[in-house]
Amino acid sequence: MVTREGRAASVKDVAAAAGVSLGTVSNVLNRPDRVSASTRTRVQEAMAELGFVRNESARQLRAGTSRTLAYVMLDASNPFFTDVAQGIESAAEAADLSLVLCNSGNGAPREEAHLALLQQQRVQGVLVTPVNPESPVLEEVRRRGTPLVIVDRTRDDRSFCSVAVDDRLGGRLAVEHLVDRGHTKVAFIGGPIHLGQVRDRLEGARQAWAAAGLPEDDLVVLATEALDVQEGRNAGQRLSGLPTTRRPTAAFCANDLLALGLLQQAIGSGTRVPEQLAIVGYDDIVFASAAAVPLTSVRQPRQELGRTAAELVLDEATNDAHQHQQVLFTPELVARASTLDG
Repeated sequence: MVTREGRAASVKDVAAAAGVSLGTVSNVLNRPDRVSASTRTRVQEAMAELGFVRNESARQLRAGTSRTLAYVMLDASNPFFTDVAQGIESAAEAADLSLVLCNSGNGAPREEAHLALLQQQRVQGVLVTPVNPESPVLEEVRRRGTPLVIVDRTRDDRSFCSVAVDDRLGGRLAVEHLVDRGHTKVAFIGGPIHLGQVRDRLEGARQAWAAAGLPEDDLVVLATEALDVQEGRNAGQRLSGLPTTRRPTAAFCANDLLALGLLQQAIGSGTRVPEQLAIVGYDDIVFASAAAVPLTSVRQPRQELGRTAAELVLDEATNDAHQHQQVLFTPELVARASTLDG
């Protein structure tokens, strides 16, 4: 509602309508315990009658910070990151904060632009799944006073809080499962290889392969340009084009989107899963269990990642004794029909 002059009702208008001072209205808004119940009721009734809405932006500007957290995710089209965001949001709501979501689209310039804008908006803290966790841009954000936590990545040093999953262990779990199922020719599908989580999952796969005493060349690496469904389909076509003697009987994909694309291509070309091609994904997004052939996947605790990261950034923002933590969760292999006969 607006006043007779056509403007939004102000604190001054509320004070006049309630017959109290500006300080009393301010106390009702910010320190209600300092105001008697009867006066508080009178002020609240005046607010309701005038349709008063507090100017939160102005209050935050005076305070020098906002009631907002922000998450710069790597790829909004990947359900893994939206699940992480749900975990962040639950922690933000518990702290009476709102959450702003940004998408870098796996691009460093876009990530940098988001981070610059969020600093201007004085968010309480930033959570980011960075394109490059070693980027000096992250250090600049913190130097300027904005707490920052790295999500689903780790740094070589301990200068930031980070929350991630042990991807080397995840890679080992995936390949150990395939070896246990009798596969002696396996493809690793993922990329770009320079991405930290892809590199770590491949390293774990190679560790499991070597521990099984299998020939190094029989773990075939098919690098992809992205971690999406189309690249999974493309990888399936490349697999089917290999000579029979070199063709893997199983594939470990660096995420579930690749695995789902590979599964689509296999079914479309008449390849039986898992009889002719067993498939393991990574992340265990909701679509993994709902696929035409339910997908075996390495599960990450996605929402717990988000909640923990938000709790860390809030602690850094409010606790003078805050100490950086590097939290590493343990992945779990969930076996389904894409690797299990019968």
